[in-house]
Amino acid sequence: MWFGNWDNAGAADHALKFVRSVSNFNWTFIFLLAVVVYIYATELSRKNYRGVAAGLALYMVHWFYEITNAVICAITGYALWTVSPESTSFILLIGVSWELSMMFAIAGLAMSKLLPEDPDKKIFGINNRILFAIGNAAFFSAVEIFLASTPAFIWVYPWWGALPVFITTYIPFFLAAFLVPDKNPRFQKIFIGGLAAINVLLLAILIPLGII
Repeated sequence: MWFGNWDNAGAADHALKFVRSVSNFNWTFIFLLAVVVYIYATELSRKNYRGVAAGLALYMVHWFYEITNAVICAITGYALWTVSPESTSFILLIGVSWELSMMFAIAGLAMSKLLPEDPDKKIFGINNRILFAIGNAAFFSAVEIFLASTPAFIWVYPWWGALPVFITTYIPFFLAAFLVPDKNPRFQKIFIGGLAAINVLLLAILIPLGII
């Protein structure tokens, strides 16, 4: 499935009823959280601050996108992407399950380990950070094509699919993960901390209002 389909509207309507419902809750929720905490604690103990910055930079961008996706759902009736309640222990926002969120929590950190040490090194005439961001975005987009062909992940709009998600979502995700750690610590704190503050503020306002 390369693009969405209006035939999926019923499944998306059904999923909306389960946002933050505990009806499917199970203990994998706690286990996945423990795994992510362990990974970050390990990286911090090894003083891999650049890796931690990569992970948090992507995660903050991820959350901003998920909030935006939920707002789009509130305005238009359907999100760009929707997770099904049958596929998760907990839906955080209409487009992100707990399992997906924990994956994105470590995606930037994990993929940053593949980067060359020299941030200025060029591969095929392209800066390695840019090239790796595009490559990782293509890989994640390919995985999303598979997910959209399963009942777990829902695309409704016919104009939304593999190419739009590659360009507008995953490339920015990995550009943040791969470029922010090379900046000075002050910039990293402003980027990650500022985006975290925006996300928390939006969640604190929009969730109580019943918008997302």
